[in-house]
Amino acid sequence: MQSKIANPSLAPEGEKSYFWAYRNMPALVKTIDSFGDNKPLARKKIAMCLHVTKETSVLAMGLKKLGANVYLSAANPLTTQDDIAAYLSFQGIAVFAWRGENSDEYFDCIRSILKAKPDIIMDDGGDAHVTFHEEFSNHKVLGGTEETTTGVTRLRALSKAGNLRYPVIAVNNAYTKFLFDNRYGTGQSTFDGLLRATSLLIAGKKVVVAGYGWVGKGIAKRARGLDAHVIVTEVDPLKALEAHMDGFEVMPMSKAAEIGDIFITATGQINVIRGEHLERMKDGAILANAGHFDVEINVKYLEQNSLSKRSVRQFVDEYNLKNGKRLYLIGKGRIVNLVAAEGHPPEVMMMSFSNQLLSVVYISENYSNLKNEVYDVPESIDKKVARNALEAMGINIDEITEEQKRYASEWRV
Repeated sequence: MQSKIANPSLAPEGEKSYFWAYRNMPALVKTIDSFGDNKPLARKKIAMCLHVTKETSVLAMGLKKLGANVYLSAANPLTTQDDIAAYLSFQGIAVFAWRGENSDEYFDCIRSILKAKPDIIMDDGGDAHVTFHEEFSNHKVLGGTEETTTGVTRLRALSKAGNLRYPVIAVNNAYTKFLFDNRYGTGQSTFDGLLRATSLLIAGKKVVVAGYGWVGKGIAKRARGLDAHVIVTEVDPLKALEAHMDGFEVMPMSKAAEIGDIFITATGQINVIRGEHLERMKDGAILANAGHFDVEINVKYLEQNSLSKRSVRQFVDEYNLKNGKRLYLIGKGRIVNLVAAEGHPPEVMMMSFSNQLLSVVYISENYSNLKNEVYDVPESIDKKVARNALEAMGINIDEITEEQKRYASEWRV
C-alpha cells in the first residue's frame, strides 16, 4: 500500500529524530534485540494507530525487524510529526498520517490501515478498535493492544456488551506503563507543551488540576516543583483524600474556577470544565487538556458564547466572552503535550513500547488460547520490561535468597 503523508522530502530530518529516540530508548532496543535473528512476527500484518512520533518510529521499526508488515495511522489529528511519517514511509512502512488532519481525514487514515486486513491491531485511545468493530468486523483479527486509560475503558464497555471480537491486552494497565508513562511522562510533557505554547512563568500561579489519577498526580507534582500553588478537583473521594494527604488543596471545580490561573484537565471524562465554570473564571485564565480526547473542556460553549476568537500564538486561541473576560485555550483543547510539544520523553516511552512489542508477540504466539476479553499485561512481561529498564540505566538490585523464599511460604514465623 502506498503511504499518504504530508511531505516525503522530510525523511532525512525524520531519520535524525529516529536515531535520537533510538539512542535514548535502550530498554526498547534491548527488547527488540533479545529476539536475535528470530522473526516471531513473520508475515503478520500489524495495524498501528498511535501518535506518529520519534518514539513510535523506534517501535514501528522494531516490529518490522521482527518480521511484521506494519501499517501506521495517527491516534490524533494534530500530533503527527511529519518528518517521522516521511522517514517511516521511506523505510517501507505504510503510513497514513499528517499533522492537521480534519475529522474525516483522520478516520479515513484509520480505515486505510484496517483495509490491510491486519492480524493484530495496536491502538491508543480505541478509535481503531471501535472503527474495526463498526465497519470491518467481518475480517478475522487475532488480537489487539491498547495504550491508554481512555481506550481500555471503551474496550471494557465493548466487552461487557458482549461485542468484543478478539482478545485485547491492556498495555495501559502494566505497572511499567502507568507508574511511569502516565505519571512521569505526562507530568513532564504536559508542562513542556504548556510552556512552549505560552512562554509564561508557572511559579506563583494557581494551577488547577482536574483529576488525581496517575496522570493528574504527575501533573500536580510537576506544578508544585515549578513553585505553583496547586489545586486539585476530583469526583472520587479516595483520590480527593489522597490529594489532600499529598499536600494539595482540594475543592470543587465551581470554586476553583474563580481563583485558578491555569487549568489542566486529566480525567478522561466529558465536560469537566463546563459553561458555568468558564463564566466564573478570571480574565486571562489559561485552559489546557492532558486527556486523550478533546472533550474535557467544553470548547463548544466557548465557540458559542464568545464575542470574538483569535489566534494569539501558534497554539493559543483567545476567546473574548460576552461577560468581557478573555480566556486562552491551548491546542484547541486537544492533548497539550503532543499538540504543543513532542509528547513523552523517549526514556519513558521505551517502557510503554516494550510492553506493546512484547504483548504483540504474546498475542501472535498465544491467541488461540485467549478469549475475546480485555487482559492485563502478563506479569512476566511487566517484570522483564522493568529489568531491561534497570539494566539500561545501569542499576543493579538484590535477589531474594532461598531462605527468604522459604520464610515467605510458611505460616509459622
